[in-house]
Amino acid sequence: MFTNSINSMHKVGQGTALLGVVLPLLLIGVLKFTPTEVEALKPVINGTPWLTWLYAVFGFEGASYFLGVVEIITATLLIMSVWSARAGIMGGAMGAVTFLVTVSTLLVLPIGEDKEGGLPFLNFLGQFLIKDVALLGISILVLANCLARLRARS
Repeated sequence: MFTNSINSMHKVGQGTALLGVVLPLLLIGVLKFTPTEVEALKPVINGTPWLTWLYAVFGFEGASYFLGVVEIITATLLIMSVWSARAGIMGGAMGAVTFLVTVSTLLVLPIGEDKEGGLPFLNFLGQFLIKDVALLGISILVLANCLARLRARS
């Protein structure tokens, strides 16, 4: 009985973690198609040297749309990971890259709350971006789990 409870909690935890990464990807991915999000991305992309190429290649709206498409595809693949290990591998890898990139912006963007003395006190941008550390971890776990499922089948 105790083992069943642990297994049930594990499944609920996995499902909640998956939902916790899928929902932000879907909701924020859809937002990327709005003028508000196109504007909101400008300081992030312009302030991150390794992302400025997006504007040169796609323009302001195109860069936002591109990111939205990537986020929606990633979320879809992560949802499909429940049934398909291959989809989970792709979704986990895309999520890991997506969140690694967003976490990397913490290194160059102003994320400290100046009124409170800077770091470790986070401003709004820092509070928004710091969650991506957990989403990166979940993406890596989905990737690893799906790799293990695929390996177990062969």
